[in-house]
Amino acid sequence: MTEATNVDPQELAKFGDLAHRWWDPESEFKPLHRINPLRLDWIDKHARLAGKRVVDIGCGGGILADSMARKGARVLGIDLAGKALKVALLHAMEAGTENVEYREVAAEALAAEQPGQYDVVTCMEMLEHVPDPSSIVRAAATLAKPGGWVFFSTLNRNPKSFLFAIVGAEYLLKMLPKGTHEYARFIRPSELARWCRDAGLDPADSRGMEYNPLTQRYWLSGDTSVNYLVACRKP
Repeated sequence: MTEATNVDPQELAKFGDLAHRWWDPESEFKPLHRINPLRLDWIDKHARLAGKRVVDIGCGGGILADSMARKGARVLGIDLAGKALKVALLHAMEAGTENVEYREVAAEALAAEQPGQYDVVTCMEMLEHVPDPSSIVRAAATLAKPGGWVFFSTLNRNPKSFLFAIVGAEYLLKMLPKGTHEYARFIRPSELARWCRDAGLDPADSRGMEYNPLTQRYWLSGDTSVNYLVACRKP
């Protein structure tokens, strides 16, 4: 599958329609705002973001990209959702965030253009929204410098994740719009690890992300049965 076809137009439209709400912490993107500090600290613990060159694949409205720039990284956020990128750019201007820029370009196209140019590559909550996630993993590996870090987060595929991430989050708790996720596109950790190794990456660490609907608190744990993060090194 080429970079030109590794995109789902319905997914782009879905997030494009919500673009104006990306930076509203009480909107449909509230979970992203809540989990962002956890993701940011975990990435920074491994990669020490200050002074690093970073690319954030599937950056959307820029929640993670902006926060990595504020940690001192030089960040490029890429996405194919033009409306979300405009929101990200506007927010960076309004907030005065330095060292962050955005481009509407496919990960595969950027990898062909700038192989081995980034100290850190992030791709969070995005793999489960594209037709060929393994292609994104290969692109991320190509973009990373030798010795660089590559980070992914996605959703496990099992009955518990279906219950928690779709039935619970979308229908019962209404934390996310209905139809945000498609269960068949969820990715088992073993599948993601295989794609990483096939792309020349060494999986180095993984963590699960849990949520308590009563306290509305998120935390990282060893339980990767629903949401999980993976950190890889490029030899």
